[in-house]
Amino acid sequence: MKSALACLVGSILISTAGAQKPVPRQGISVEMPFAGHAVEMRAADAQNATVLVITADGRMFAGIERTEPAALSGLTEKTVYVKVDARAPYQRVLAVLDALRGKSVVLLSAPPENAVRQGYTPPYGTKLIVSR
Repeated sequence: MKSALACLVGSILISTAGAQKPVPRQGISVEMPFAGHAVEMRAADAQNATVLVITADGRMFAGIERTEPAALSGLTEKTVYVKVDARAPYQRVLAVLDALRGKSVVLLSAPPENAVRQGYTPPYGTKLIVSR
């Protein structure tokens, strides 16, 4: 009886743990800046999340497709996740934020020092609204 109960509890734990792990998707890797006040942003890992990336040399990507700030006016999503390399040109970041006026923007960052890091680490970020 004890072993059957242990197996049942074990299988529930395994299926629950597996349900929380997001499906990996392609992306552009950057050196994320640190923000001590950042909070978990699990929605940034969703398959339908819009993630913009600015690399150290200023190139910009929507997902894995190269793009430019002028093309961002056509975005219909309410929330846009922006992942910027810590070495990216500041002017490029401002151009992207300007193009995202009226949207809810989450600036993604590395997890704060006090974040628990066991296995999967969810995205962290700071939410802001870019006014019109």
